[in-house]
Amino acid sequence: MRIPIYQVDAFTGELFRGNPAAICPLDRWLPDDVLQSIAAENNLSETAYYVANGDAYDLRWFTPGVEVDLCGHATLASAHVIFTIRREKSGASISFRSKSGDLKVARQGDLYALDFPSRPPEPCRAGSALAEALGAKPEQILAARDYLCVFSSEEEVRALEPNMEKLARIDRFATIVTAPGRDCDFVSRFFAPAKGVPEDPVTGSAHCTLIPYWSMRLGKTSLHARQCSKRGGELFCQMLGDRVSIAGRAVKFLEGHIEIPD
Repeated sequence: MRIPIYQVDAFTGELFRGNPAAICPLDRWLPDDVLQSIAAENNLSETAYYVANGDAYDLRWFTPGVEVDLCGHATLASAHVIFTIRREKSGASISFRSKSGDLKVARQGDLYALDFPSRPPEPCRAGSALAEALGAKPEQILAARDYLCVFSSEEEVRALEPNMEKLARIDRFATIVTAPGRDCDFVSRFFAPAKGVPEDPVTGSAHCTLIPYWSMRLGKTSLHARQCSKRGGELFCQMLGDRVSIAGRAVKFLEGHIEIPD
């Protein structure tokens, strides 16, 4: 069986930056162990698979270790494959059906805008193990799906060198760290070592929590964000009630085929 595969750098307009995702269009769903094995072989933070379903697409995301319920950069990359590379769809938007409900992606010039659920963080109790794993004490710790650790400056966020072994033992899906940005509204980094992703270059799903936090803190609904990983990425965000819009660019790196036994 030959499966098309595309690798796309998301949340960037430049090759070798942003977050690379592997995208595999399928005619039908393959067994979950095959999907997981392909994702492990790709060894990217996410491999996305989609299957056409009427006017929409069913979409699933896998890290090298597990299937996840929501992924921003691989959704954006999937839209880029459908709209721009394979030209499967005309018009201004695409609908995806996923484990997190219906998701829409709209084209806005050279941007793809993701319509995702808002996941506002709430106050929480976190033991000293989280700060020890990060190697620094945050000003504030909140949580939604992930821990949200707030620092006072971009420099502190950039300087973090977490202990991944310790961070893998925390009791949440992942850890987001964030601070006000020097040339943007806020910066962030994202760590999920227990899920096979020590540090994710640019994380759309994290902004489902970051956007409501910073919108409330800054008193504004339009936000410009950067994820300050080594590769880096840029996001244009909107707070939309119980939804958020997360927009970015995408660039194709490669295309080819996977060969697996029938």
